[in-house]
Amino acid sequence: MRTRKSAYTFFVALLILAIVAVGCTPKEENNGANNGETGGKVEKKVFRMNLHSEPSTLDPALMEDNVSGTIATGIYEGLTRKDENGQSIAGMAEKWDVSEDGLTYTFHMREDAKWSNGDKVTANDFEFSWKRALDPATGSTYSYQFYYIKGAQEYNEGKVKTADEVGIKATDEKTLVVTLKSPTPYFLSLTSFYTYYPEHQSIKDNEAWAAEAETIITNGPFKLKAWEHSVSIDLEPSEHYYAADEIKLAGVHFSMIPDSATELATYETDELDYTGKPTGEIPAEQIAVLKESKKDEIFTKGIASSYYYQFNTQEAPFKSVKVRKALGMAIDRQAIVESVTMAGEVPSFGFVPPGITGVEKQYREEIKDDFFKEDAAEAKKLLAEGLKEQGLDKFPKVTVIFNTSDGHKKIAEAIVEMWRQNLGIEVGIENQDFPVLLKNRTAMNYQIARAGWGADYNDPMTYLDMFVTNGTQNNTGFASAEYDSLIKKAYSTDDQKVRMDALSKAEKILMDEMPIMPIYYYSNVYMVKPGLKNIVTDYKGDVDYTRAYFEAK
Repeated sequence: MRTRKSAYTFFVALLILAIVAVGCTPKEENNGANNGETGGKVEKKVFRMNLHSEPSTLDPALMEDNVSGTIATGIYEGLTRKDENGQSIAGMAEKWDVSEDGLTYTFHMREDAKWSNGDKVTANDFEFSWKRALDPATGSTYSYQFYYIKGAQEYNEGKVKTADEVGIKATDEKTLVVTLKSPTPYFLSLTSFYTYYPEHQSIKDNEAWAAEAETIITNGPFKLKAWEHSVSIDLEPSEHYYAADEIKLAGVHFSMIPDSATELATYETDELDYTGKPTGEIPAEQIAVLKESKKDEIFTKGIASSYYYQFNTQEAPFKSVKVRKALGMAIDRQAIVESVTMAGEVPSFGFVPPGITGVEKQYREEIKDDFFKEDAAEAKKLLAEGLKEQGLDKFPKVTVIFNTSDGHKKIAEAIVEMWRQNLGIEVGIENQDFPVLLKNRTAMNYQIARAGWGADYNDPMTYLDMFVTNGTQNNTGFASAEYDSLIKKAYSTDDQKVRMDALSKAEKILMDEMPIMPIYYYSNVYMVKPGLKNIVTDYKGDVDYTRAYFEAK
């Protein structure tokens, strides 16, 4: 688990304006809303949005993409949730206490928290679910998000055989006590992230529980009504949700239209209420026209997400850092964002995007992303040296894989043409369904793969800890003891100056070794039908539709 031309300074300013400093949690954009308050009569209608593809899973422990996450926003809820200003507010927990040393969080469950089948949501459900995600047998690629908790990493890595020593304890049905390894300023914000969602304990009796709507029990404002695989998903309000009176939609209909032109046409014929990012796409060549013809419906928002290619560093020719750098230096990022994507994206020469908190300012303001430069002549020299060092007479046959999308295809075509012109190499391209792409990346069954990463919380760590040696999200083969040490140092302290120094040094190593090739920082372009209110898009581009409503005409 995506404007028109704009200068970098404008992009950063846009993101700064979009953020409210509440701990580490940024402000979200609320399109046409009144802070969740309805200004007049509400029409009970189904909200319709495109997902672009089938979700990879609806099991929170296994989620890792924004298609699955967008659905999860409606059907699950964590101990906390985010309000329209990005603040952590009560979710399944009605309140919480934090010890003076910042190591112990005690969450108190609300009495009226219920599952979609009417069962009570308890602290035990959270203990069960979090420990299930940590269980090595589950295979969660996001298990490391629990490593802030005492004993979690040791259990997940098999160093201890049981979860008894993990600092997640339900002392009774209403109380969950979480003990951290070290103070973590952004821990509370993690409790609204999908890996931290609860799961009904009946799943122990059905390994295929997340495969069909009929067997999925959820605890969010909506529940699954129907799931026609690769076609659509329908949600309906849950009558057992504690704040059911706040839900103004009659339901949610997610279509799965892979073609951006078809998606836009569906919106224009009033079959969709929302089109574009993060889970859909507006054709790049239509954006300028729509800004004139639909100026009240189209929105552009710079977001804290990075678009990049990653290399399989375990296979030739990408075992050589010189070859990886050559490909990274031989493309023209400005040409890509101006002539291919055309939505206000910003060329990236680092991995952490604008909009992420640093010490006193945004991280990207304090640490410039000038880790490398584009230089076709130097790239050609490095390529020759890298191939020679591996005993290769010529560049071998390789392929870029990407998930099915008009935009991804156009980017891939532009990049391989730049490589052909600047390096004299031929590289193939191949589109794959998104779940297939994820499986191939995880299994390292690729040579070059398209990837994107958005923040799970507002801190550079959410981008950098994924590349530690053998990390569950590190499917590049990259390994560096120095890098690992810097990430560990940043984990171990809440001193922001020490943390940011360590993280910036780690980012430099990542760019020097280049297991990933940054391309641009995302900008979301999307359209919302008039009368649809309280659709909230946050600093990383995710959409919360749970409190949306339609004004009566």
